[in-house]
Amino acid sequence: MRSHYCGQINESLAGEVVEIAAWVHRRRDHGGVIFLDMRDREGLVQVVFDPDTPATFALAERVRSEYVLRIKGLVRLRPEGTENENLASGKVEILGQELEILNRAATPPFQIEDEDVSEEHRLRYRYIDLRRPEMFQRLKLRAEITRQMRAFLDRHGFLDIETPMLTKATPEGARDYLVPSRTHEGSFFALPQSPQLFKQLLMMSGMDRYYQVVRCFRDEDLRADRQPEFTQLDVETSFLDEEQIIDLMEAMLREVFAEVLDVTLPDPFPRMSYVEAMARYGSDKPDLRIPLELVDLKDVMAGVEFKVFSGPAKDPKGRVAALRLPSGGELSRKEIDDYTAFVGIYGAKGLAYIKVNDPARGREGLQSPILKFLPDEVVAAIIQRTGAEAGDLIFFGADKASVVNESLGALRVRLGHDRGLLEPGWRPLWVVDFPMFEWDDKTGRWTPLHHPFTAPAEGDVDKLESDPGACHSRAYDIVLNGTEIGGGSMRIHREEVQEKVFRALGIGEQEARDKFGFLLDALKYGCPPHGGLAFGLDRLVMLMSGASSIREVMAFPKTQTAACLLTGAPSPVSFEQLREVGIRLAKSAKAG
Repeated sequence: MRSHYCGQINESLAGEVVEIAAWVHRRRDHGGVIFLDMRDREGLVQVVFDPDTPATFALAERVRSEYVLRIKGLVRLRPEGTENENLASGKVEILGQELEILNRAATPPFQIEDEDVSEEHRLRYRYIDLRRPEMFQRLKLRAEITRQMRAFLDRHGFLDIETPMLTKATPEGARDYLVPSRTHEGSFFALPQSPQLFKQLLMMSGMDRYYQVVRCFRDEDLRADRQPEFTQLDVETSFLDEEQIIDLMEAMLREVFAEVLDVTLPDPFPRMSYVEAMARYGSDKPDLRIPLELVDLKDVMAGVEFKVFSGPAKDPKGRVAALRLPSGGELSRKEIDDYTAFVGIYGAKGLAYIKVNDPARGREGLQSPILKFLPDEVVAAIIQRTGAEAGDLIFFGADKASVVNESLGALRVRLGHDRGLLEPGWRPLWVVDFPMFEWDDKTGRWTPLHHPFTAPAEGDVDKLESDPGACHSRAYDIVLNGTEIGGGSMRIHREEVQEKVFRALGIGEQEARDKFGFLLDALKYGCPPHGGLAFGLDRLVMLMSGASSIREVMAFPKTQTAACLLTGAPSPVSFEQLREVGIRLAKSAKAG
């Protein structure tokens, strides 16, 4: 039906007859001559119809935007001065000789080139939205990234192996999506949050090197980089340690960036411990493009009478930290109030500050409501430790360490964007040496910082029962420009170590058997040392394409309330369907 895509028509084809099949992007009637800008996935080309072919010209007069046409015509150079340098086909046009209307189109809900369209409207009419050139380019980029990853892993001996979508519910950090079983009434499958257990079983089966581009499902609150269903590049290997896995995955990312974006990433990527990342940036996924860091003041503030600072400074779980903003003294009171409200989202009770007008004048050169509570030597220590200069502003956080880290870490990122402090380029980072567990005050028990199958650090196995909080794991996360794009670990490959971890988590023997019996059994039969990593493909494509949300790089995403506006999902089902799978609703529920 076509000889070329629209975007392939250029001056090299001048004098040739071509055929295209595409959509009408725009129609212009210039008094006796009709111009159609035709669009397909590869671009635009201009087609001209004149009255010399009366039947074809009459048909062109009936054409409107988004009609689907097949056109045959002669490629010719555009008249001098009418070229369009923004198009690959901009130096030529097609003189239309034959035209067939393959399908008419109703007036679309919005124009393809219209940039002021709500996201709700775009998702409801996604098949129209996907006609936008920028949407096609993002999905094309996604396909190319995936292709490069597959090619790299294929060359390095990995096998592409599928794992089940209908599986057993296991605790992996979020709620499961449950699927009722018709053949096993009262029982449910779960959609996998990740292929974690199956890829470990593949290592126990001797597959040695596995990968999969796989859909994962998590029933959790959404945000810009989360969806109820998302895609991972999942990788697992046997007989490699974390250093070898990190080196291999680094090499893959470098190759992908070089081939897809012609970008050279550093070799090797820098590394930072979890403790250092939290201390300097308040986050385990720091954006290294922002040249702002947190400075600890716990020792400085422990002796002051001002309890807002001294209380957290004396609390073993507390933190007092400062964040210096160069030239921040120019911020207005309203701007400071706005930032105070912002950190409140993260649990901060306020946002103390000091404006540094002239540090050479000591206290007289400073401006702040909190100065009266701080002795001269403490003020001097703050200025010295933060390195504040004239015109700077110092923000303070004082609370539980988790609150200070989250609030000042978020403020650091917000200030970086608001104040234009982001340095150009790509800044990858490995974060390593994670704690094995974190304490959950709500449940009064330890929870895994990653997942319960992460191997403890060498030498920490004995601490699993005596001092779980002191255990470190063999986990590693890969961060790019402040976004975690992947994470992994070495896995537990000995049954007795896995049982110790379950006990540390408060998972009893019977619960462990009920939930993970098949894994514990498999560990008995010669499990090799193994580890792996999973990349968030949607997040990676979002960053590489410059999109603001993973919804922009997914063909058919859900809204932030996990709904599909296009299909109307989720939707009610009939009582007959519910009865078929053994679900019976109470009478009050039926009445509702």
